[in-house]
Amino acid sequence: MPAWRRSSRGPAPALPWRAAPKAALSSPLTLVAAAITTLLSCFLAVGAVLHSSAAGGATLDHQAATVCPDSYGPVITQAGVAPEKVPAIIETVERHAAVHGFGTPTVSLFSHETQGVEFGTGEGFIVRLGYRDGGTEQLTQLRGDDTTGLWVGRDLAGFAGIGPGDRAVNTEWPAISGVYTDLYNPAPRWWCSVQDLAVQDRLMDPPGGAVVFATDRAAFDDATRDQESLERLTVTFPAPAPRTLADAEDSQDRAEALLAGVRDELRDQGIAAPLLSTPFARSLELARQAQSTVTFSILPLAALSVGVGLLGAATVGLQWYHRRHAQVRLHSARGHGPVAVGSLAAAELGGFVLAGGIAGAVLARVSAPLFAPPGQVTTGAQWFAAGAAMLVLLAAMSLLVLVVAVRTHREFGLGLTAPRRRRGVLPLVPWELLTAAVALWGWSRLPHGGGTGSTGPVPETDPLALIYPVAVVLTVGLVTARLAWWALRASHRLRWWSRPTAQWAVRRLAHARGPVTGVLIVAVLAVGTLTVGSAISSGQQSALAEKSGVFVGSESRTDVENAVGRGEIALPGSLRERSTVIGTVGAGEGTAMVFDPDTFTRAAYTEHLPDATLTDLLARLDGAGPGGAVPVIAVGDAPATETTPFGEIRAVGRLDVVPVLGGQPGYLVPRTALDADQLDAVPRWAVLSTATVAEVGAALRQEAIVHMNAVGRAGAFDALPFYVVEWTFGFVALLGVVLGVAAALAMLVAMETRRRQNTLTAALARRMGLRRRALWGGQAVELGTVAGLALAVGLTCGVTVAALSVRRFDPARWLPPGSGLPGLAPLVLTVTACGLVVVGLACWIAVRSVRTARVAELLRE
Repeated sequence: MPAWRRSSRGPAPALPWRAAPKAALSSPLTLVAAAITTLLSCFLAVGAVLHSSAAGGATLDHQAATVCPDSYGPVITQAGVAPEKVPAIIETVERHAAVHGFGTPTVSLFSHETQGVEFGTGEGFIVRLGYRDGGTEQLTQLRGDDTTGLWVGRDLAGFAGIGPGDRAVNTEWPAISGVYTDLYNPAPRWWCSVQDLAVQDRLMDPPGGAVVFATDRAAFDDATRDQESLERLTVTFPAPAPRTLADAEDSQDRAEALLAGVRDELRDQGIAAPLLSTPFARSLELARQAQSTVTFSILPLAALSVGVGLLGAATVGLQWYHRRHAQVRLHSARGHGPVAVGSLAAAELGGFVLAGGIAGAVLARVSAPLFAPPGQVTTGAQWFAAGAAMLVLLAAMSLLVLVVAVRTHREFGLGLTAPRRRRGVLPLVPWELLTAAVALWGWSRLPHGGGTGSTGPVPETDPLALIYPVAVVLTVGLVTARLAWWALRASHRLRWWSRPTAQWAVRRLAHARGPVTGVLIVAVLAVGTLTVGSAISSGQQSALAEKSGVFVGSESRTDVENAVGRGEIALPGSLRERSTVIGTVGAGEGTAMVFDPDTFTRAAYTEHLPDATLTDLLARLDGAGPGGAVPVIAVGDAPATETTPFGEIRAVGRLDVVPVLGGQPGYLVPRTALDADQLDAVPRWAVLSTATVAEVGAALRQEAIVHMNAVGRAGAFDALPFYVVEWTFGFVALLGVVLGVAAALAMLVAMETRRRQNTLTAALARRMGLRRRALWGGQAVELGTVAGLALAVGLTCGVTVAALSVRRFDPARWLPPGSGLPGLAPLVLTVTACGLVVVGLACWIAVRSVRTARVAELLRE
């Protein structure tokens, strides 16, 4: 019968469970370990959910920045519409828009081109009339006022010699009330849905086309009332871009309902159905794909990391059991069952477990902008993350109770008469073969995704393929741990008593080979995943920057008229110091690119080329080649000699990848080696500039230089595939950081678990003359061996795996240059420094416990 039930007289003694929280304060390291373990587990569980949700939001943000803002909502377009039917269509759309939660629509109307419009000068011009709600507010007015009428472009006004107050003499159009600055590509995004009709592609040469805007719809209707049909009617809805999948799905559903209602009503009215579309539906689909890709890619990693955290909770339970062994024996003798003893552990540590879990969940939410993709997290995802944190807390608490209860039952419930337990079979299972099989399978699946021959919007990646680097690191960690286990089992043969501190360190490691191998596995996995994740994530960033730079040739590339290429028209002064002019022409099986050696290196993208190699090749181009051949630089696998429009050319060197041409066969031809006739043979010229597309276009228009086909690095090609891979391995790097903290914590917990025995041994050794320096050395050898081995194996494995796989994860392997490893020196130095700090802290704690120990009390225990 339990002692507290032996007598009913007097007050019952206080149960130990009531005083458990206060008793727990006697072991602060155990409390800290319990709190940090659940903090890390909940942090990763919540972080994984937030990371996935943010990937969808980041994809929507990316798409919103690249697609037309008018496509965020429904778009209604009808070509060849009769002017008398426009009011009915607009009225129907407005009525349904109010029902489905859309605001006032933006109406755009454009007429067909009118030939031969005269303004009293006897010269006819091609003119298109246009109107857009609020359009004149988005134009720069040069002359005139706000009266009703027409606004003509500056080019038309200059060619025709007209201005405010003038009229077209052969039409019934309203009078001109203003002159505006013509719209050119790239036009402001406000005009994107009607850019093909509102933008003047190039400077106007009489009788070139011009766009004349009406100040209001009445003026447009007045000018077009005699026309049989209009070029196009476009109705869009100004709305903010959706930030989350939930918002985008709601907007999509309302847009489809609006379009269905408009379609049915117009059909009933006998009006031909316009083109009804929801362009942002494609962006929503891409966001879903990106979120699912990231989710299924990091899900196994998140489960693995949470599992490691729960194993840490089990280790904390074992540590508590060892520290409270005498109390556990007392409670068992009094009749308390294993579950009761386990609940005592939960009562002592439960508050700190709960506090750590809550802190981890809050920390993950607060720090999500630091590690998650730059997107907004949905409210549903936040609630789901909170539920995941609660499940992890419940699992950690249950595991804590279970571990203590099982150990109590085995030691005090079965008793000495119980049959001898067999050794566990788990250490004998070749787990490394299983993880190696997963890694090999992932490697075999990788060619099916990550590099499809084109920059698809979302890489068709297999989650198993994306986790294969982690599987490789885990395999290496398991192999290292197994070798360390065998080595420690055989370490009793070691005779190194000439170095007693090292000998004792090895013996201590051999006595605790279970915790040592566990710490080693977690540490190798931490360092390896951190290295792999950081290297591949940074490699994708570098690849995107280099590929876009080589594809465009510089920050921007703009085609210009041939007079600029021939040197007859100079570049504007604002561009000369940061631009260069190139020309391209077919040359045999490749392309010859004419360039200026004096300005090429300062304006073109050459960061991927070795400076010494490029300088040497440019120096060889001086002077004519042998036999009068034009000296050139061969690109790719182009022949060393070729017959071109410039005559015979001969290569003085070769480069694998150059700006604009990339890696395709071709030649770099210096314009200094060409005469005027040879320059005339170049059909296409372009300006490469470190300025943006908008800056180059503005400067060229200011000098009336014809330009077209402008492209910038930001819009050269879709960067979303690179972002998806970067986001996925960003979580792998985060996993490495968290596992690194877990490894450091596991080392401290393992040291605390053996604190009493190690402290007693070291204290007796000090009594026999062991110096403090030798004590520090022994602890440094013991802990430094584990940490050094983990760092060496983890870094070597991580760098090797990243070097082998970074190109395989390139979503645009067809576009040179290929992905490569970024500079990893800062990462290696940081990881090594952190390892040294952890070892130093652990040694300080161990030495301090020895110096402050009381041998008599340790012996009494």
